[in-house]
Amino acid sequence: MKSISDLLGEHPFFEGLPPEALELISGCGTNVHFDADATIISEDEPADVFYVLRSGRVALEVATPRRGPLVIETVGPGEILGVSWLLPPYRWTFDGRATISTSAVALDAACLRQKCDQDPVLGYEMYKRFAALVRDRLQATRLQLVDFYGNNAS
Repeated sequence: MKSISDLLGEHPFFEGLPPEALELISGCGTNVHFDADATIISEDEPADVFYVLRSGRVALEVATPRRGPLVIETVGPGEILGVSWLLPPYRWTFDGRATISTSAVALDAACLRQKCDQDPVLGYEMYKRFAALVRDRLQATRLQLVDFYGNNAS
């Protein structure tokens, strides 16, 4: 059986981090599993954890009044679910639903924020990685909106 540190070390998001940083981060982690259709995160609920996806798929959705949930993006193995834990007010801005059976490492946000505060080098590295993730998610959302509105413009 692999340790949380081993699992994080195999994940692309943590690539290049030294073993001592992985060990420090892994102290905040636990293995979790979600069945298909399970709600993992809910908009406006506390963002007190984020997920390092190992298997499965999660649809990031926003509620729309006339159409119901609109899938903004789907994330899967090798990706991260959740960035709202990083900045106040620490509340989810999307819903996240497992579309198939999904396994992940859940990282406790308060634990990791405290470790990043205590180790500014680690904190800076984590912020750089999450900033790149946010950039990529914004780009994906932009492309979704262009596709959505482009197909409905006629």
